[in-house]
Amino acid sequence: MLSGPSLLPKIGRAERAVILIHGYGDSGEGLIDIGFVWQQTMPGTAFFAPDAPSKCEVWDRGYQWFPIRNTEGIVTKDMSRADLVKNPARQLNAYIDHVLQEHKIEEKNLAVMGFSQGAMMAMYAMPRRQKPCASVAAYSGMLIDADGLNNKDIVKMPVLIVHGDQDDVVVPSSLTEAEQGLSGAGFKVETVLRPGLGHSIDNFGLDRGAAFIMENFAR
Repeated sequence: MLSGPSLLPKIGRAERAVILIHGYGDSGEGLIDIGFVWQQTMPGTAFFAPDAPSKCEVWDRGYQWFPIRNTEGIVTKDMSRADLVKNPARQLNAYIDHVLQEHKIEEKNLAVMGFSQGAMMAMYAMPRRQKPCASVAAYSGMLIDADGLNNKDIVKMPVLIVHGDQDDVVVPSSLTEAEQGLSGAGFKVETVLRPGLGHSIDNFGLDRGAAFIMENFAR
């Protein structure tokens, strides 16, 4: 079972949950601070930031959801991102199931936010669960296995995609590709391309993410 830091409401039980999925080489500690920021406008919401299941291949203080060396051809093993993401997605889903059960939260009161590799995990895993969550907010990521979104078992939720136009880690065109893949499969998608922003999240993106999540909780 995955584990990581969490942030519970200051008063009362959690009525809603936000899962924060970190990027390559980071950890849950690297994203839980977003929970402290969003908590101000999300009363009654708990935040959970699990560590990815594997130690990072290039940075032993961090974690990875899947190795990027394979996908970039640095390692000879021939595996696609879709192959690499399946097992960590199962582990992430088991963690989410545990959180929802432990805190008695329904899927409709769950939102998922991911950054970089975490955004890839969010956009892959959440449509492949049995029930749709309230929303997904994906920052600086890319869509994995767009064709798989046309499967009859896919569940749909609103998706916010935010990307910097100066991102030199995950190319900015990934935003358009993700939008096309999701929209083409019938998802409601909102995109934000931030001028002058690199591989990061700025205050505008954080504010829009919080508003987007709360708008969809309200529905």
